[in-house]
Amino acid sequence: MNDESDLIAAVSSLWDEHRPAPFPPGLAGAERAGFDLVMVDADIAGCVYTWLSNADTLDEWRYRVLHWRGSQLGEILAELGDGDSPEYWYRLSRMAELAASTDPRPRDDYPPEPWTPMDSSQDPGE
Repeated sequence: MNDESDLIAAVSSLWDEHRPAPFPPGLAGAERAGFDLVMVDADIAGCVYTWLSNADTLDEWRYRVLHWRGSQLGEILAELGDGDSPEYWYRLSRMAELAASTDPRPRDDYPPEPWTPMDSSQDPGE
């Protein structure tokens, strides 16, 4: 995708499909590749929602979370079985990949520092 509006449209379309989808039955509390599926889903979905709400941008902390959880999701995808609703996870992965592509800074696989509330003088888009 070359055009920013195409990127936003693609993520929006995936989000519109993903948002009403129920979390895959039987996977609450489950792990794949050693990662808690509920937490990976919640963190990526939260970042994608914020990315869409903030005109395709995230603050530094959320970009770190998105890259970190996206990396974990890559490992999870390799372990999914047919009963794990793989289409749900592939859609989540594609949204994470597209939104993360707007952050050119290199990332590592380490978890981001815990989030701390900003004071009112900080801009969440920085």
